[in-house]
Amino acid sequence: MPTIVILGASGDLTSRKLIPSLYQLHRKKRLPADTNIIGFSRTPFTDDAWRTQLTETTKKFVGEDFDEKLWAEFAAKVFYQPGDMNDDASFKALCGKLEEVEKGSNASRVYYLATSPHFYLETVDRLGASGLATENGSSTRRLVVEKPFGVDAESAKSLNTDLHRVFKERQVYRIDHYLGKETVQNILVLRFANSIFEPLWNRNYIDHVQITAAEEVKIGRRAGYYDTSGIMRDMFQNHLLQLMTITAMEAPSRFEADYVRNEKVKVLQSIRPMTPEEVAKHTLRAQYVGYREEPGVSKDSQTATFAVAKLHVDNWRWQGVPFYLRSGKAMSCRTTQIVIQFRDPPHMLFTNEKKKHQKVEANRLVIHIQPAEGIQVHFQTKVPDAGMKMRLTTLDFRFDSQFQGSMPDGYERLLLDVMSGDASLFTRADEVELAWGIVDPILKAWDEHSEPPLAMYEPGEWGPTESLYWMGSDDRQWLDVCPVLAKHGA
Repeated sequence: MPTIVILGASGDLTSRKLIPSLYQLHRKKRLPADTNIIGFSRTPFTDDAWRTQLTETTKKFVGEDFDEKLWAEFAAKVFYQPGDMNDDASFKALCGKLEEVEKGSNASRVYYLATSPHFYLETVDRLGASGLATENGSSTRRLVVEKPFGVDAESAKSLNTDLHRVFKERQVYRIDHYLGKETVQNILVLRFANSIFEPLWNRNYIDHVQITAAEEVKIGRRAGYYDTSGIMRDMFQNHLLQLMTITAMEAPSRFEADYVRNEKVKVLQSIRPMTPEEVAKHTLRAQYVGYREEPGVSKDSQTATFAVAKLHVDNWRWQGVPFYLRSGKAMSCRTTQIVIQFRDPPHMLFTNEKKKHQKVEANRLVIHIQPAEGIQVHFQTKVPDAGMKMRLTTLDFRFDSQFQGSMPDGYERLLLDVMSGDASLFTRADEVELAWGIVDPILKAWDEHSEPPLAMYEPGEWGPTESLYWMGSDDRQWLDVCPVLAKHGA
């Protein structure tokens, strides 16, 4: 019997993601039948009051998938215990609630830290002091930690040390919801279950790789937090570097957690560190116009809401192949995509006498992570009845046209994996620390040398014009597309 204890249960994450995902698992008959869910937070709810609130929020977030009968079955598994993260007596009361709900069974437990990060240490310490972290025979105790996991390498190491005083590393699941997305997992299948791609997945055939995570929304209510974080901490250290490791990793000998994570760690270990001079040359940062008017933002804020970075992986497979990482807020559209840009053919047979120097676009493989999930292959074809005129054509695979139903939220897969003890899609301690080791020198150079200078861009664009020139200086260009416009049936 698994019990999921959500610490900080009255927050937005619980109502927007965790409870809807757990309900969807119940609806799909994937949630173990004897699962119990206990919310723990300061808000003085009763069991019924919390269930009533969750009924409304879950209806909102799952839409047509909400079924009154199934929800009633699920809600019977949901309980609430009011309490304070800084109060020993509250954790004693939580122990009593667990005994009441579990009815003396030897249940395994998942403790989900849905709290603000500054409560992590106090919460974990009290879980340990109250005996809630102690495993008993076959009953496991697992801890799920949300990002941000530290603010730099030093704080990440310190947090790991503190967690390990109570929980062993095998018990800690650092969650990055990007890794739960079907299209991210599909990268592994694309590479390692198909013989047509992997032989080309190296420096001999690939010119460069672009990884973009763009959001069209502004910072808004998150501005108070965001102004101390910025785009590099918010997106690069976790999401973008995770996508990069999956794109660049070698095939693990087995699809098991340690084997997969070992290969991801090897990629991070191979990323070339940058000096301050290289940071000035190989990164670019910008801020959207109007950011300083957001509530809670300093009028002279230098926080970047857009950034690009050129990284190199110094190993045999990727030597000389740059990885361009890009992310920004208030962009033209919402899209996350990976572009595998192949090299030009070694010799172009088909030329136009009038346009001998015409540039012919090389092949591309575009992996759309969200929102139009799918894969595109861009290749040259002959235009009918036009001599040997060529045109870049796309071969499309769209999840929404090939499979029935909506795409599951990443939290569904990740919550199931935590309950089953599969850590393949979770971040290991050394992985977190290595990622911060890549980001820290960039942030330090920006702060201490102000190089490159902070550019500005208008909301609704693909970042600053400097980004185009920056990419053009490498004789390359960004693939700026909004795949949401190409969704099936649009």
